[in-house]
Amino acid sequence: MPDKDFQLHDIVQMKKPHPCGENRWKIIRMGADIRIKCTGCDHSIMMPRRRFESKMKKVLERAEPEG
Repeated sequence: MPDKDFQLHDIVQMKKPHPCGENRWKIIRMGADIRIKCTGCDHSIMMPRRRFESKMKKVLERAEPEG
């Protein structure tokens, strides 16, 4: 599954859309838990990494590499 590699500030698509209708999420924190923010309404949620990996569908946009 090469699509499952993600990094901070990537835009990802989840399997189910957010209730606001948007299905694009930005990764804003990574660790044992991952925090993602809806790009439509700016609501953010935190979930364990394992749950995030099972619910993530694909990476839509890669973050710009710093440097």
